Amino acid sequence: MRREAPDGRFIVNRALTGLADDAAISKAAITGAIMQRLRLKADGRIVELRDGQEIPLVPALPAEAAISPAAAQPAVRDLRRRAQLTQLEFAAKLGVPVETIRNWEQGKRAPRGPARALLAVIAHSPETVFAALSSEPTAA
Repeated sequence: MRREAPDGRFIVNRALTGLADDAAISKAAITGAIMQRLRLKADGRIVELRDGQEIPLVPALPAEAAISPAAAQPAVRDLRRRAQLTQLEFAAKLGVPVETIRNWEQGKRAPRGPARALLAVIAHSPETVFAALSSEPTAA
């Protein structure tokens, strides 16, 4: 099955392994089709790999409509620096590997779930959070 993409290119909706064995696909049916190398990025975007460059398949949203993760929460590097901690010390206080802190700070990954909530609380009251994290849990 073949359908046309908005930019005029054709998308072939067949499993690549089945192409060789499928007698129903003639050479004429796939003439003009372009093979694309696609990559799913960690942030959920799909990009096409073309000539060593990553080209987004879906155009970016206008600046006013898009809410960037950086704008939605304080930058991890800024939080760590305000607390006057090294990456290693910050990672130890949060209980995560130092590589996680590095990935967050370099924008390779974004904090999710509980880590994101914890960072939001650290932004408002770092001393209280670090004191609570450093104390031993009491038996109920």
